Amino acid sequence: MVETIKMLTREEREKKIAEAKYNVFNLRGEDVYIDLLTDSGTNAMSQEQWAGILRGDEAYAGGSSYFKLLEAAQDITGYPYIQPVHQGRAAEKVLFGALMGEGKYTISNMHFDTTRAHVELAGARALDCVVKEANDPAVRAPFKGNMDIVKLEKLILEHGPDAIALVIMTITNNSAGGQPVSLENMAQTAAVCKKYGVKLCLDAARFAENAFFIKEREEGYQNQSIQKIVTELFSYADMFTMSAKKDAIVNMGGLLGVKEDKELFALLKGRTISYEGFTTYGGLSGRDLESLAIGLYEGLDENYLRYRIGQMEYLAGRLDDAGIAYQSPVGGHGVFIDAKALLPHIP
Repeated sequence: MVETIKMLTREEREKKIAEAKYNVFNLRGEDVYIDLLTDSGTNAMSQEQWAGILRGDEAYAGGSSYFKLLEAAQDITGYPYIQPVHQGRAAEKVLFGALMGEGKYTISNMHFDTTRAHVELAGARALDCVVKEANDPAVRAPFKGNMDIVKLEKLILEHGPDAIALVIMTITNNSAGGQPVSLENMAQTAAVCKKYGVKLCLDAARFAENAFFIKEREEGYQNQSIQKIVTELFSYADMFTMSAKKDAIVNMGGLLGVKEDKELFALLKGRTISYEGFTTYGGLSGRDLESLAIGLYEGLDENYLRYRIGQMEYLAGRLDDAGIAYQSPVGGHGVFIDAKALLPHIP
């Protein structure tokens, strides 16, 4: 699909920004020539996904598109218990309300903003526990999204294992600039959680990009397939939430998965019915379910991922040439410019 776009003059842009009260979220999409706000739900879908949309089964219960999605998600994640929802924050609402309350805490390599909001709405407190390298844009560490393992164990002991509702590993680490998490760090985090009997949840919005970085940067994984790395990533967690609007390349959709806990999953299905709709559509149309099932596989394509990350690396290279600082090395879904270094006169 293509659409007509237009470039406003500088004077027109200044007028529109003033009318928006200098908040770019208030701008009309038609007035934005190049939109770098987010990749969430904004990527072009493939011809196979569009073909799938025409095959979407809109049955209220038990539609064939649901079962296609179920099989795809089970195959990729290795989890038997999968629940579709309309997007990632819906998965958080369904899950967190079942596990959290006053006096509880979550610990994450960094909570995404909606994740933190849903933790707090459920009455709990969100604690960030990212490695110190993430806080220095100039440090070129390969896995700046990692959990600080020493700090993680310290926080668990400080608050008590019974008070930790979840440890949440966000891949890639969005709030740190799309920085990846290594499989070694994922395994270490899982070991600490197991030691203290704390459940580990994967925020898997960018699972495929993270797997690509592992293949590129982590020793011993250069010859592994993206899907195999993805399956290993999921194997360390007890459950996951996912906004599928990123790496599954759809306009709308999300997933919630549980690895072993049947009783928890039964509770989550009931909460899904209350908040999202019946369990076999989870707030999505049949055509959305169909395109999501296809997109989960297409997002694992190594050529696609190399092209996607290559776009970021190209832009980062141009910024290097211009002497503009950013969160480096470049992350997966965007280039995060160091605004403090670029505009030191703004407090």
